[in-house]
Amino acid sequence: MKIRSCTILLLLISIAGKAQTGSIFIETDNTAIVYKIGKDKKVNQVYIGNKLSRSDYTELSAGREIYLTAGMDNQLEPAIRAVHSDGNPSLDLQFDSYQQRKEGDITHTQIRLKDPVYPFNVTVHFKAYTREDVIKTWTEISHKEKQPVMLTQYASSLLHLNAGQYWLTQFHGDWAREVQMIEEKLSNGIKNIESKLGTRTNFYQTQTFFVSLEKPSSENEGKLIAGTLGWTGNFKYTFEVDQKNGLRVISGINPFASEYYLAPNEVFRTPEFIFTYSAKGKGLASRNLHKWVRNNALLDGNVPRMTLLNNWEATHTSFNEQRLTELFDEAHKLGVDLFLLDDGWFGNKYPRNDDKAGLGDWQPDRSKLPNGIGKLVKEASARGVKFGIWLEPEMVNPKSELYETHPDWILKLPNRPESYGRNQLVLDLTNPAVQNFVYSIVDDMMTENPGIAFIKWDCNRSMTNAYSTYLKNRQSHLYINYTKGLYSVMKRIRKKYPHLPIMLCAGGGGRTDYKALEYFTEFWPSDNTDALERIFIQWGYSYFFPSNTISAHVTSMGKQSLKFRTDVAMMGKMGYDIRINNFTGQELEFSKNAVKTYSEISDVIWKGDLYRLISPYDQNRAVLMYVNDAQSRAVLFNYHMNLRKKDNFSKVLLEGLNPSKSYRVREINLLPGTSSTLPDNNKILSGAYLMEAGINIAPGKPQSLTSNIIEITETPI
Repeated sequence: MKIRSCTILLLLISIAGKAQTGSIFIETDNTAIVYKIGKDKKVNQVYIGNKLSRSDYTELSAGREIYLTAGMDNQLEPAIRAVHSDGNPSLDLQFDSYQQRKEGDITHTQIRLKDPVYPFNVTVHFKAYTREDVIKTWTEISHKEKQPVMLTQYASSLLHLNAGQYWLTQFHGDWAREVQMIEEKLSNGIKNIESKLGTRTNFYQTQTFFVSLEKPSSENEGKLIAGTLGWTGNFKYTFEVDQKNGLRVISGINPFASEYYLAPNEVFRTPEFIFTYSAKGKGLASRNLHKWVRNNALLDGNVPRMTLLNNWEATHTSFNEQRLTELFDEAHKLGVDLFLLDDGWFGNKYPRNDDKAGLGDWQPDRSKLPNGIGKLVKEASARGVKFGIWLEPEMVNPKSELYETHPDWILKLPNRPESYGRNQLVLDLTNPAVQNFVYSIVDDMMTENPGIAFIKWDCNRSMTNAYSTYLKNRQSHLYINYTKGLYSVMKRIRKKYPHLPIMLCAGGGGRTDYKALEYFTEFWPSDNTDALERIFIQWGYSYFFPSNTISAHVTSMGKQSLKFRTDVAMMGKMGYDIRINNFTGQELEFSKNAVKTYSEISDVIWKGDLYRLISPYDQNRAVLMYVNDAQSRAVLFNYHMNLRKKDNFSKVLLEGLNPSKSYRVREINLLPGTSSTLPDNNKILSGAYLMEAGINIAPGKPQSLTSNIIEITETPI
């Protein structure tokens, strides 16, 4: 076999009729999963944890099956259940072969399993990302029976964990209160985290979690798995503690109402489950995942982002060309890169003057915009501002020309009243004709107006009373094929417009997953932009998502000062959705300076390692910092929340710096005419001092709803 410099291919194939024994190693720089092939041809997971020497693994023997099946002797929750074409509901998966291929820092392992009686195969895939210490895993299911096989369960992953205790950290919420974090001890039995919503699937449950071993993990201590599923549809996690206190974590598409009829020779590929193992707490797990996302999942993950001004708060759906042109002037005055035109610009027979009409009719409203979108692009460009636009391509209002023309394109039950969410219905993306229509919305917009530089893609309702005319007698394929249809559209868009920035929005944070980030450059975390609430929301997202994906806008929501709201937005991807013409002279000067300051520090925020120093769940303040790879520059954020008399804050110990370097500590983003009151402001201190002795960022009697941003820069003495 020819061995190329960039690729090493190792292929091991079992000999028919002879059982193979041996070990399969999935390894990164610091993590390992080990499987052993038994004499009974079963593949068992015998280890997961910190990477050891190969000789250490020889002592391991007891393990559990890599991909538990239903219908045989397994009495626990299966990863897969299949009903064969002859009605037999059993499956037995035995080792057939495996191969490993290394490309750069990524090792791809494939473990092929087969049933000894039926021509049914499952291939379990692993991609190990060496430097980031992240592993993603998925399965491919196929068969060569004469008729379709019904799959009723089809997990992406099954991991076995062994410890005395298990602690689950999950994130839940609702509209305007996303990613609320809770932690609980897992006891014997099954706990499920799942969504059945079809679209906006993260509306109530977020598909991210930590499982800590032995005790709850802190930021810097504890052994844990941090996991998430790359799937923008229904998901399900099953955590089962058995009678021997072993824990199985099963991840994948939610099989609810989704029996899949797999045709002969068709390959069913499950979504990717992405996880990292950390023996040093949640902080290390976050940094691993952030780096992996930026380098391997996020579209243009290391490319600078634009700062935008949105018109929604200033105008809602009531505007005309003159009013928008005035807002272009405000955007130019503020110094942002982009103006984003939000909802309300389209529809003629049914103008979009509120949320009750117009969705699906993507023509500029002639009464509001007589010269079309092209005129707006030109006017914005003349002021040195790029132009972006809001779309909601997957949805339709009953009061629309699209609804009247194509009732067969809409998901709705026959013989039942229509069920609305936000006065709208969902288009049937299982239908190729609808996929073409949704693609054409973007393509026509960009072809007619090539100067458009940004799209906000919204999705404001979940699926209820859903039925596809196109699928006919295969309604159980609806949830899966809808998501695949969305991906098909996005692949086409990205093929033609590979670097067009697109924000993913879903009535707030209803869509936040790693697979979506392959097609979108950022997401809208929540419609709740109250800065105090946003500290918790952005904190929750920060466990799994890098800051350049988390859109954070300065708005007028809440009762905090403009500085506090701006400082909170700066911890993510800052933007504005506020009436600039209402600013005082000091507020306008502060905001213009803030845009410049953010531009100067954003590279550290977007690409730096995140250290969460003090959690708002533990104290009435939140402190976090970003440190660049060279450890030459850091940015620290300090937020005082609603303080009480008993609050007595100690010094904050910094993290991530080089102890042998010296750093200047300087407060930035101050209001014009004010100076810092921090005792250590403008001092030069060693990294060792900053991390061991700390700094006082709550001098005297700190006030509620105040904040500080501190730049820490390497400075030769």
